[in-house]
Amino acid sequence: MNINPFSEALFVFSNRTRDKLKVLYWQRNGFCLWQKRLEKDKFAWPRKMPGKTLSLTEEQWHWLLDGLDIEKMKPHQTLNYQSLN
Repeated sequence: MNINPFSEALFVFSNRTRDKLKVLYWQRNGFCLWQKRLEKDKFAWPRKMPGKTLSLTEEQWHWLLDGLDIEKMKPHQTLNYQSLN
């Protein structure tokens, strides 16, 4: 992977079970680390990778975060919780 970490790129990593994503990016004066954990389901990570990196459009990025399986075009189930235990 030969990408400048100070570029406008997002570096996205998934755990093995694909229920967590971590995003690393540079913002003016420091790195930002963002995480999303799904309570149910898994992220629909692309199966066919052209290499070690993958370029997504902004729309495709939002689809991934919203749980849309781009290959099946099926979103995750919406969860509506009322309290935390």
